[in-house]
Amino acid sequence: MSIFEGAGVAIVTPMHADGSVNYVKLGAIIEDQIEKGTDSIIICGTTGEASTLSHEEHLDVIRACVENVKGRVPVIAGTGSNSTETAIYLSKEAEKIGADALLLVTPYYNKATQKGLIAHFTAIANAVSLPIVLYNVPGRTGCNILPQTAVTLARNVKNITAIKEASGNISQIADLFALADGCLDVYSGNDDQIVPVMALGGKGVISVLSNVAPAQTHAIAKACLDGDFKTAARLQLEALDLCHALFCEVNPIPVKAAMNLLGWEAGPLRAPLTEMEPENQERLKKAMQAYKIL
Repeated sequence: MSIFEGAGVAIVTPMHADGSVNYVKLGAIIEDQIEKGTDSIIICGTTGEASTLSHEEHLDVIRACVENVKGRVPVIAGTGSNSTETAIYLSKEAEKIGADALLLVTPYYNKATQKGLIAHFTAIANAVSLPIVLYNVPGRTGCNILPQTAVTLARNVKNITAIKEASGNISQIADLFALADGCLDVYSGNDDQIVPVMALGGKGVISVLSNVAPAQTHAIAKACLDGDFKTAARLQLEALDLCHALFCEVNPIPVKAAMNLLGWEAGPLRAPLTEMEPENQERLKKAMQAYKIL
């Protein structure tokens, strides 16, 4: 059984002006997402600025998410690290807190060989009982999970059940589907590729777009799940300019700016991320207006 089907939001971590986590706003954003059809909340991922949260904050944010969601949709907690030991610690704590699944990014900076990736993910998976979503985003980590590696993990580690594919390489993703033959659920990690990935058999998307357009993102994924790819393609193309604007600077700079434009008071970014350049903020604003969410 899949962890979820449809549109999961890679949710932002709202912050006060002083950079501390704004738990009240986080709760409000989660509530709005669930009301508008979001199928899963992915907390403390890239978009949630997990890399600049302390371990204590990281776990407190996961706890706040679990408490606000109250079991209504699955909570997938980002607990990956470039240190296997750290990832095991965060994963075990997230399981105690009550997360429904874990999202594990590939090791970054020190990276790993494919053999190292198998050892890394296997060690983490064996330390917990929760289902695990591998997270392949080589553009950020410099480390690519090859299709054979993902399939080897899925077939040999019982709780490695899914992968968030954000390589952007549709040929590689097609090879993954062919090799996996159903043993691994695949989620699109790129909002501009929801329909192509789901047309190949993907279960949904883990989405940045959903922060600012939850109902619309859910509609794209639902149309795919319903087999209405003509509607899904139209909806995907309508969102394309906004998808591009949300990544015209490194994520989550644009999406936090977009949330602030929508009045969510998502607050500032933590260093080393900086506020959006004025010309890019104008581009983002125009894309939001054209998409009729602003």
